[in-house]
Order: sequence, then structure tokens, then C-alpha cells
Amino acid sequence: MDVAEVARITEETIEKYQKYVNPTQVALLKVGGFDKIEWEGCGAVLRDAEGGEYIDCLGGFGIFALGHAHPRVVEAVVAQARRLPLSSKTFLNKPLADLAELLARVSPGDLQYTFMCNSGAEAVEGALKVARMATGRPNIVAAVGGYHGKTLGALSVSGREMYRAPFQPLLPGVAHVPYGDAGRLAEAIDDQTAAVILEPVQGENGIRVPPDDYLPAARRLCDERGALLILDEVQTGLGRTGKLFAAEHWNVAPDIMTLAKALGGGVVPAGAFLGTPAIWDRVFRENPFIHSSTFGGGEMACVAALTALQVTIEEDLPAQAAAKGATLLAGLQQIRSRYPDLLVEARGKGLMIGVEFADADVAKLVIGSLVHHGVIAAYTLNNPTVIRFEPPLILTDAQIDHVLHAFDRAMAETQEMLAEFLEG
Repeated sequence: MDVAEVARITEETIEKYQKYVNPTQVALLKVGGFDKIEWEGCGAVLRDAEGGEYIDCLGGFGIFALGHAHPRVVEAVVAQARRLPLSSKTFLNKPLADLAELLARVSPGDLQYTFMCNSGAEAVEGALKVARMATGRPNIVAAVGGYHGKTLGALSVSGREMYRAPFQPLLPGVAHVPYGDAGRLAEAIDDQTAAVILEPVQGENGIRVPPDDYLPAARRLCDERGALLILDEVQTGLGRTGKLFAAEHWNVAPDIMTLAKALGGGVVPAGAFLGTPAIWDRVFRENPFIHSSTFGGGEMACVAALTALQVTIEEDLPAQAAAKGATLLAGLQQIRSRYPDLLVEARGKGLMIGVEFADADVAKLVIGSLVHHGVIAAYTLNNPTVIRFEPPLILTDAQIDHVLHAFDRAMAETQEMLAEFLEG
């Protein structure tokens, strides 16, 4: 498209956003320099309609572990779409069976059965329902700062009041305790606790890695008190942290695990929750339709997830994430040392990295500057002082160098802007 055509389409799209989608959202996109039309993606690179190229370090909040439009996933999905995109829900579904088998084989502990749905929030909703039915108990313990989605049940166990308060009253019987504090967790679990739900690494709270004894303590406390342990691996799972599942860093196996984001290979939305045989027997034996999803487990989504998981394993993307993440984190920490007044810390596991700023407004300025240097990043929803770096796991060494150079330039420009403002 020529320049005039791109400008016309962009103006029309902005106008439609303002009239029919979300006027506040488009205003924020304009302020951040993101008021362009995303047009195509390949690998770790996203292009806008004007031809601008960006290394995608937001990665759809963890969706694009395999990058944009991974050819194997796209080809598998297109072939399935031509044959049978969605399940009739009356006959057997081979892609679902094949995916569930592979997930059972590679998942930690005794997780054997899979329920397919469409998103992380939907997976969490199912996990909470199953936990309450399997235990016969009503209450849930969750973590302050945790993020599990914005549907009613998932929001109830998420831990930031900004999102919760407008929708009160939420699900009763939910207690929030400080993340990483095993003592406070022990105080909260009692004989009415159905489950404890935790992220192995908190994503939206600013990429918070727990103490090494935390998840093992949670596992032990649940076992001692008859509660189930739900691990939300929606953002951390499928190689992101340098292991196929983040719980493997601490040799912990949950009773229920939720997945989504990267599960669909960056091509088709897909979510899932997995459980042990004992849980499935208690919940689904008498009524196999006690929990169901019209679109969940469709052939096209299952083929996307199966292919994505096969690619992740065959190409050993968790190991790539560990190595590349170490390089990226070391570079960010080096940059942080040059701006001690603006940057607090760089931390993370694998390619799930957070850079914490002393001030949220400074973080926003850096995000805006980064996009002008061809890098997409965003702050975490529950902690706007932290910029996340969650690029595709296939990120190249040259792209890592570009990201680090862009971040360094963005920091320098922001520091200069702040100095001019203070002098003025």
C-alpha cells in the first residue's frame, strides 16, 4: 500500500475504535506511539501497515513463544480448517486425544487428564470448579498480586483491587496472602480450603520469582491439610521460564494445572486445565458433562496446540529460553547499573524478565521510546513500575543485541528528557 492509502486506513480504524470499540484505549495507544495498524508477523518480528518493523518483546503477554505465524503450526491449522475446523461434539475427536496424550506424557507428576477450553481465564474457572467439587470444600487461598484472568471466578482469585473493586461482591470464601511467604500461607489453609492457586512465577505482579522453598512448602501444606494445589502456568508454561513447566524448577507437581497463551502456538486461541486421575474420577465419573465448553477442544485448536507442543519439544525451546534469557537478563542488569536512580532491578527466569523502575511514569516514557527504536514492550498489569520482556523463544542473538541497544538508547533519551524537564 502507498503512504496515502495507509494513512486513510489508519484514520478510519482509529475512528471506528473511538465509535465502536474503546475510545479510551485508542487514546492511550496514541500517547504511547502504538496508534498504527499491525499488519503481519514472522518469527520475533511484527510489522505495521507502514512497513515499520519491531522486535516483539511483549509477545502477546506470552502467546508467541514460537513467534508469529510459525509455519508448521499455520500449515497444520490450515489443513485441519479445510477438513474440519470445529468439533461436532458428537463423535470422537482424534486431535483432542493426541494432544491430551502428549500433555499427560510431558506434564509434571500424576497429571493425566486434560479439559480443553479457549483461554486462561476459562481454564482457571474450570480449575476452581473442579477443586471445589473434588474436595467438597468451598474456600480458595490465592496470592496478593496474582493474576488469573478477569472473568468473575478468575477475578475473585486475582490479587489487585483496582480490577476487583468495581465488580464486588465476587466469589465468596477467597483469601489473599502475600506471595512468597510460606508462613502466611500456612495460616490461611484450613479444613475448609478446597485449593491454593498460585503462579510459579508471578507475571502481572512484575515478574516475581518466589523463594526456592515456597512452592515446595505450598505442596507440603496442601498435602497435610487435604487441599489441592492449582498451579497457573498460563503465562509461565510451555518453555517460557527455561523449563517446559515452571514448576519443574522446584520439582513440584500440582493437582491441577492451567495452560493457555502459548498453547495455541500463536495461531489459534487455546486453553486447558489438567488434573490427576483421582480428581477426574470424583468430578466426571457420574456426569461427564458436569463441566463443558461448546468451542473448547475443537479440532483446529487441538491441532495447533499439538503441533506447537511438538515443535517446543523437538527444538528444545525451554533450553533455548534458558540460554537466551540469561544473555538478555545479564545485558539488562548491566544497563540497570548505569541508571541506578531510574532502575531498581532486572529479574526473571528464562525469557520471562521484568525490569523494575523507581517510577511508573518513567517506565511509560521508556516504553514509548522503545517503540521508536523498533522494540515492543509493555508494563505488567498489576505493577506498572515493571516493564516485561517476554519475546518469542526463537529470538536470535542478533535480535537480543538489538533489544539491548534499543533499551540503552531509550534509557538515555528518557534520562535526558527528565533532566531537561527539571532544568526547565
